[in-house]
Amino acid sequence: MKTGKAKERLIRWFFGLNGLFVIFILMAILALLVRNSLPFFQEMGWTTVFTDLRWNPGSYNEPQYGIRTLMLSTVMVTVGSLILAIPLGLACAAYLSEVASSREREILKPFIEILAGIPSVVVGFFGLVVLNPIIARVFGLGNGLNALNGSILLAIMAMPTIISLSEDAINAVPREYKEAAYALGANEWQTLWKTTVPAAKSGILASFMLGMGRAIGETMTVLMVTGNVRAMPSSFLDPVMTLTATIAIEMGEVAFNTTHYYGLFVVGLVLFIMTFLVNLASDILAHRKSW
Repeated sequence: MKTGKAKERLIRWFFGLNGLFVIFILMAILALLVRNSLPFFQEMGWTTVFTDLRWNPGSYNEPQYGIRTLMLSTVMVTVGSLILAIPLGLACAAYLSEVASSREREILKPFIEILAGIPSVVVGFFGLVVLNPIIARVFGLGNGLNALNGSILLAIMAMPTIISLSEDAINAVPREYKEAAYALGANEWQTLWKTTVPAAKSGILASFMLGMGRAIGETMTVLMVTGNVRAMPSSFLDPVMTLTATIAIEMGEVAFNTTHYYGLFVVGLVLFIMTFLVNLASDILAHRKSW
């Protein structure tokens, strides 16, 4: 009996230490970003990075360190991906959970898992080689490296997360809800969209938020297909440059301990805060019982 209690206590300590270790890593990353961002704020002020419109640190005359354009580009590509991924992902999850036969699930689920495991550089290569000429031809552009291309690819990458979590949320709805809807005369379609999906709303919304977090933090794909132009976009057909792409392109070439170097840590800090808030919101939604 004592041995069993000792094992249980040891297991509890083990998992507790793992949880604390994860929190420690998160706080260490945040501390690193804040520490390396402070020299930039001390030199340029706390508002420059948000008030300046352009990011042009390489200019000899007047370097500019505004990230508003980068933030807008990131939000544009992310929102565009969600516009595509949310309806397709939710419809696929509903089909797998409520309509598809067991045989169809066995066929479709592995494809979704494979889609989630495709490296981002492969997805970016697909956008560069396949989508790029298609978008250019359809819209009469010189090339298809723009926000639309990035949105389509990020939607593809976010869909497995949305599908898997939405399906779990739908499967968690008590069967009594569906039986009550059938007893009131609702058909299968009405039961699905007017009873099951609303009952799983918290989990479904959480899947959307996690899909958004996946899109915001993606680097290689948007680096390859969005054009990387530091200009304020006016439509999805314009080339854009995201926060992640900026860090990936410039960090390897920038001189250490310069304003530009510390400015990239500010970009990373803003990106960290954005992804943290998205994931925090998804966790709150996932644990919310009622609306």
